[in-house]
Amino acid sequence: MEYVAARNTLCRQCGKHYVVTNVAHADVKPAVESGGIVVAQSFLQRVEGLWNRQRITSVECFDCGTKQELNSAATSTICPGCSVHMDLRDYKVNTAFSRAIRTHGEVYVTSTGDLRSSSVVCQTAIIEGKLRGSLQCKEKAEFRAPVKVQGKVSAPLVIIGKKADVQFFRQLQVGSIEIRGKMIGEIVAQTVVTIRSTGSLDGNVAARSINVEKGGTFSGQVVVGRRALQQTELLSNESPTVSEPPEGSISSLARPLPAT
Repeated sequence: MEYVAARNTLCRQCGKHYVVTNVAHADVKPAVESGGIVVAQSFLQRVEGLWNRQRITSVECFDCGTKQELNSAATSTICPGCSVHMDLRDYKVNTAFSRAIRTHGEVYVTSTGDLRSSSVVCQTAIIEGKLRGSLQCKEKAEFRAPVKVQGKVSAPLVIIGKKADVQFFRQLQVGSIEIRGKMIGEIVAQTVVTIRSTGSLDGNVAARSINVEKGGTFSGQVVVGRRALQQTELLSNESPTVSEPPEGSISSLARPLPAT
């Protein structure tokens, strides 16, 4: 027997996670009663009911990588692999906030928010306010407003919005980045750096490839085509020493080239 408000639980014998269903509290009702007359729900009501219905999502543990399926209404759970607590909540920061965040949900910093946490780990992040600490996203980080980032930022995908004017004081490590607004900082990308027609980038780049659309601007130096991109490969004020390129790399692109 489980608590009537329980959404999900773990089996006490095998430890397997499963969702608790309660037929008596169905979200979608086929009809409503008005003045003693049963009236069928409209198409819009049925669509809203389907949209609000609880869904099953897959969550991967930050520590051991174990995946499990959970009800979308769940706010926390226990990893079946390493037994660590997993926070599934979304955080909306409207004022100054300094506590550390480690969640599988979304972190949204509004225009009045000031995220001062020394460490923030989340699935996705939307930044419209101030970001003073370090940010690590497992999927995507999006900047929508002018901001100066003093901490370290890493994510598989970073998007600089059209209205954003972002300055990174530390090296930005990404899988790929799309720049639609203004950005100042150094980038190490595993795949591609894309500068849209409305975007501009002032800083050095190390990536597999770089794409600048007509109208976009880029000012800095670039290293393109290297497979293993390390922090020491970013360009310094002195002339770098170029070693023999590894097998499979493009030797003609191994030397840093100035680009404007």
